[in-house]
Amino acid sequence: MAELVTPDTRFHRSFLESHAEWEGAVQDGAGIHDDDDVLTPDGFAEFVESLVAAETTPRRPGLVTDTYRWIVEGDEYLGSVSFRHELTDFLRNFGGHVGYGIRPSARGRGLATWSLARTVDLARGRGYDRILVVCHDDNPASARVIEKNGGVLEDLRRNGDQLLRRYWIALD
Repeated sequence: MAELVTPDTRFHRSFLESHAEWEGAVQDGAGIHDDDDVLTPDGFAEFVESLVAAETTPRRPGLVTDTYRWIVEGDEYLGSVSFRHELTDFLRNFGGHVGYGIRPSARGRGLATWSLARTVDLARGRGYDRILVVCHDDNPASARVIEKNGGVLEDLRRNGDQLLRRYWIALD
């Protein structure tokens, strides 16, 4: 049974296996930046510490506070979800409150739908009345995840060559 947990160094081996599965693609919701060292034990420990601290202190200038949770089963890292506590102009237009990603070998099990539902609960518990979730227009699986969680399409917006679908989820 999957659970959402605070990032922890005990998942390093499994995180690396997942990281390899992504083959260099962006891991939405994981919070990985180009200069993060997730490969070495010390670098991974710093990365995990920064994710945990992001709940009260943005990881980098220009970012917002963010709650990161990892989707795990036992000691296996399956993916991640992030809940951004506020919206900058960029996030309001192109990023939203929530980012999530499931490692390729764990897809098709409903984990994204489940983790987004838990994140909706988290936002509700923090007093939000609605949250914005954005996905690429050419990602119908992600659009279904959002719609299953009550997402109502507001519009499509272009960010360079990417067309993005913007959904609001009411939390009342």
